[in-house]
Amino acid sequence: MSYPRETASPRPPLSRLPSLLLGFGLGGFIDGIVLHQLFQWHHLLSSAGDHPVDTVAGLEANTLADGMFHTATWTLVVIGSMLMLAEWRRGRLAPSWGFHIGLLLAGWGLFNLVEGLVDHHILGIHHVRDDLGGPLAWDLSFLGLGLLLLVAGWALHTAGRRF
Repeated sequence: MSYPRETASPRPPLSRLPSLLLGFGLGGFIDGIVLHQLFQWHHLLSSAGDHPVDTVAGLEANTLADGMFHTATWTLVVIGSMLMLAEWRRGRLAPSWGFHIGLLLAGWGLFNLVEGLVDHHILGIHHVRDDLGGPLAWDLSFLGLGLLLLVAGWALHTAGRRF
């Protein structure tokens, strides 16, 4: 008696979206916690003009905006986590460390590039160092770090896909 052969069904490739969302959200947390709260270099609206951080009303407006920013980044982390769990429940294997960490770094770099271009250069609502007279070098360094994280993260992700 012969039994039907089991054929290995190929597993669909892992989605990059969960890890990228986690990296984007965690990059926002690092920015908000380190630059806004710990170093106090800027707040979300500190260069907007209408909300000076040296007044109580201005600091309240900036703190509220920072809180909304943190809520948005937290939401991205929750969505990324839910998407990753959904993938695992569908039978997809957990990603390799290189695949996942690479995309986390790439997502963080993408956050820096988007936030830096939009908030620092296009809208001008804050700069990396609002407490200095010439913040352009800091803003460009922030973009450079974002590009470095994106490229290095993508390289690590690409290498991690092979394992």
